[in-house]
Amino acid sequence: MKLSEFIEQSNGKFITVAFYKKDGTLRTMNCRLGVTKHLKGGECTVDREKYIIVYDMQSKGYRSINRDTIESVTCEGVTVSKTSILHKHLQKYNIRENT
Repeated sequence: MKLSEFIEQSNGKFITVAFYKKDGTLRTMNCRLGVTKHLKGGECTVDREKYIIVYDMQSKGYRSINRDTIESVTCEGVTVSKTSILHKHLQKYNIRENT
């Protein structure tokens, strides 16, 4: 499972996402999917294949997260990260990590 799929399956629950912004800095954001209360009309110009649109609970605004730069996602106390996905994949195929 990709991290973006984990976000999409959160069904509007609060999530914490760590991702790299366009300028290269790591950001951690508490957010939700599916918030429509603050929409003002107009069209979404973001490429939905590349970005996930979330509502930032702290800044109280909509934000776009690049699917390729997500490092970890936490929902209901469960954290999934790129490292944990890689480790699970290596175990599945009985591949040893280089340490």
